[in-house]
Amino acid sequence: MSSEDYLKDISEIKNLMNKSSKFISLSGLSGIFAGVYALIGALFAHWFFSLSGNEYIVIDSEIFNFVVIDLLIVGILSIGTAIFLTTKKAKKNNEKIWDALTRRLLFHFIVPLLAGGIYILIILNQQRYGQTGALMLLFYGLALLNASKYTLGDVKYLGYTQIVLGLICAIFPGYGFWFWVIGFGIMHIVYGAVMHYKYDRK
Repeated sequence: MSSEDYLKDISEIKNLMNKSSKFISLSGLSGIFAGVYALIGALFAHWFFSLSGNEYIVIDSEIFNFVVIDLLIVGILSIGTAIFLTTKKAKKNNEKIWDALTRRLLFHFIVPLLAGGIYILIILNQQRYGQTGALMLLFYGLALLNASKYTLGDVKYLGYTQIVLGLICAIFPGYGFWFWVIGFGIMHIVYGAVMHYKYDRK
C-alpha cells in the first residue's frame, strides 16, 4: 500500500470520527438569517422609539415590553430558520438530526443560556437595565463556547467574539444597543457567510 493510500485511509477515519463525535450539519445560512433578523429587529426598535438626539438607547420600564416582544420575534425566527435549514442539510448528507450527540449539543448550549436568561430577567425586574446588552452577549458567547466541542470548531470563534464584545459593552453600558447590533447582527452574518463558504458549498 502506497503512502497516498495510507493518507487517504487516515483522512477517511478522521472524517468518520468527526461525524460520530461532532454535530456537523449546522447550516451557515441559518447564521446569516439570524443576523439579518437581529438587524431588522434592531432597526425597527430604533425607528419605533427614535433616539431623539441621544447617542444611544437606554432601556427603561416604558419600552421594556416592546423590547421583550421584539427579542422574542427575532429569537423565534432565528431558531425556526436554524431548525429548518439544519434539518434540510442533515437529510441531504444522510445524517441523523436527532440523536444522543444532538442532545448533548443542545444541553451544553441551553444550560448557560438559560442561566443567563434567568439572571437577566431578575435584574430587569429590579429595573437595572444598564448591563442587559453586555450580559446577553456574555452568556450567549459562553453558551456557544460550551457547545462548540460537540459541533464544528469554528463555533468557538463566534463565542469568543461575543464574550469580548460583552466585556467591552460592560465598560460602555450606554452603548449596549449598538454592541448588541454588532454581536447578534453583524457578527452572525459574517460567521454564517464564512461557514456557508467553508462547508455548505462543498
